[in-house]
Order: sequence, then structure tokens, then C-alpha cells
Amino acid sequence: MPAMSTPVSTPNVQLSGKVAIVTGASRGIGEAIAKSFAHHGAKVVLASRKLDGLNRVADAIRQAGGDAIAIACHTGQPDQVEKLVSDTVAHFGKVDILVNNAATNPYFGPMLSVDWSAWDKTFDVNVKGYFAATRAVAQHLIGRNAPGSIVNVASVVGFIGSPMQGVYAMTKAAVISMTKTLAMELGTAGVRVNAIAPGLVDTKFASALTQNEEILNMVLQRTALKRVGQPDDIAGAALYLASDASQYLTGHTMVVDGGWTVA
Repeated sequence: MPAMSTPVSTPNVQLSGKVAIVTGASRGIGEAIAKSFAHHGAKVVLASRKLDGLNRVADAIRQAGGDAIAIACHTGQPDQVEKLVSDTVAHFGKVDILVNNAATNPYFGPMLSVDWSAWDKTFDVNVKGYFAATRAVAQHLIGRNAPGSIVNVASVVGFIGSPMQGVYAMTKAAVISMTKTLAMELGTAGVRVNAIAPGLVDTKFASALTQNEEILNMVLQRTALKRVGQPDDIAGAALYLASDASQYLTGHTMVVDGGWTVA
């Protein structure tokens, strides 16, 4: 076979020199994303409500040769989110990447029976928290005249009717809409905004579904790859969206569900 006359470009998924904030990083998808980013050279700020889990992840990253710090932050409180961003800049000098991953789903049942406290909590964390972090990071990037990447973790339930998870699904639909609008508004500043819509992933957060045999079997029968997702499956998508490999991609929601929504 003759040699190729032009060089083949290799997608650059390295994050060396970048600073990333990952919310909900104490376990599950957030932990996997944080570890992947650190492995690929990013300095990572881990955020969640409680420091115990964050410190465990930060220690694991540092033991592997990475650089990470842990900051306690209730992402449903905009003032705490803004402080998270300012503390990150104070420690590392900048922010380049934001992953909005922290989420809550305190109510599982018919929508008409939800109480307002569960409704407010779900929207505060899943929508207001995402927007507060995005605004703070975007303003920082614009002030630096620097490009950046924002990745919002949504869900496939944001695209479909989702009985028993209706309020949670509404927040994820809002995240998908917010992603598209902010991509358009921030594009001229070089700030890309994308989302990931995972299917069912084997995490503690989704344990009410993965440990229900009837629900699990229903999902597996419909899923093309015939397995539940793992946190690393989502981390791979987040790495791509955060890196220069996706530098011409914005406003997109990447579905990572093993083929569940193609049925």
C-alpha cells in the first residue's frame, strides 16, 4: 500500500494547561469525569455539598500524579456557586472548563402529587445551579477574552415523556434548551456550550432504577447494546466536549445511552 501523501491529524483530547470545575464530583459520573480530565492534564476543582467524598476523589487524583482541590458547594445556592468560581480563580488563576453535573431527584411519583418543596429543590439544583455556574464562568472567560467549554449533564428523559420522573425530566429539558440558547449567545466570545444526555447509568443516583428488576429488564430489552451505562462512558463524552477535539461543536446535546432512544 502506498504511503499517504498528507499527514493524518490526531484529535487533541489533551487538557494540559486547562483548569476545570466539575460539580457533583464526589461519586458516579462526576468522579469519573474529574479523574478523566486530570488524567489528560487538567487541573481539576471538585465541587459537591460534602467534603468527605470530594477529598477521597482529590486524593486519588493526586496519588495518580494529577492536580486537584476540593471545594464544598451547594449548587442550588447561587452565592455559593459564584464563590466556587471565584475561589477557583484565586487558587489556579483561571477557569477554562465547566462541567455542570450536580443534580438531585428527591421525588419519584406522579407529577400531580409532587409537593412544592421537592419541586423547588429540583429546579434550584438542576436548573438555577447550572445557570449560576455557567454565568459566572462565562463572565470570567469573557473578561479574560479567552475561549472555553461548558458541558451540561442533562438526560435522555429531557427528550421524552417520563412518568414518575416528570419534575426531574422537566429540569433536564430546561438544561437542553439553556444549552442551545447560551451556545448562540456566547459563540462570538469563543465559549462553547454543549450537553450530554446519558441513558441509565450504574450509579448510586440511579440505584432506584438499576436495582428494580422490572425497570432494569425493560431498559435492557430496549437498549441496543444490552447493558447499563457506566460512569466512564459519560466521562469519555465529556472529555471530547471539553477538549479542542470538539472545537467546532456547540449547542449540541450528545446522547450517550447505548442506543436506548433509537428504538
